[in-house]
Amino acid sequence: MEWSDIRIFLAIAREGTLGAAARKVGQTQPTIGRRLRTLEAALGNKLFQRTTGGFTLTDEGAALLPRAERMEEEALAIQRQISGQADHLEGVLRITSIDWFGGYVLSPVLTEFTRLHPSVIIELRTDQRFLSLSRREADLAFRIGPFDEPDVVSRKLLQLRYGAYIRKGSKHPKAGDGAGATLMALDATFAGTPDDTWLQKMLPNARTTFRSNSRSVQAKMCAEGAGVAILPCDIGDTLAGVERLRLGDEPPKRDVWIGYHRDLGRLARLRALLDLTLARLAG
Repeated sequence: MEWSDIRIFLAIAREGTLGAAARKVGQTQPTIGRRLRTLEAALGNKLFQRTTGGFTLTDEGAALLPRAERMEEEALAIQRQISGQADHLEGVLRITSIDWFGGYVLSPVLTEFTRLHPSVIIELRTDQRFLSLSRREADLAFRIGPFDEPDVVSRKLLQLRYGAYIRKGSKHPKAGDGAGATLMALDATFAGTPDDTWLQKMLPNARTTFRSNSRSVQAKMCAEGAGVAILPCDIGDTLAGVERLRLGDEPPKRDVWIGYHRDLGRLARLRALLDLTLARLAG
């Protein structure tokens, strides 16, 4: 049994289709199918039930899954330990953050870092999902809120300020009312966030006409007159065509945390970026 075939098994179990699993591991779909058949032949059992909706685990596949995940944990631990001992500033460094934070806050730091260390390749993945540091989906992560993954070293980086913004020159709604005003909010995935709740409280009679998981989209539409949006001040205060509403209290602040797996604590390129980020952004 090859570890690489177990990796294929895990990808199919998590993604549900051969095509998605192939994209996950960077191989072709026919190769993924062939490797799965090889593994099933070696084990003498079918691991998946092929259905119109995708691949579901058989009883034998479900029994294999937790053991395969433990194999993966050990393989990744070896990789992290070896990578974490690298003391030269070159190679790839994978970073993850939400989209607007990467574009408005991190980009100046990353630009400076690439000038200082041109042999390090930065890969920034902006994603609303939490990528796993244990599985090396990312080396360094920026999140709104603390980390709960085991073996992650983290600290609070800075505090974000938010504001309510409207297209410059538009009629400002009255605090405590909001009748006639339109609002933009986060989508259902992020419903109930402190800033969204605050906006509904301050303008209870306004209508919500647009939802999105992208602050950048909300900012652009706010500048085009689509309605009132809660934006991080890093966006709103620098965006042409909008102005801040004064509704009395300010929206709640949010904390940004930075974290990495403890096995990578000695990785020189990670330490260099971490030190620069803390020097430029820590508050």
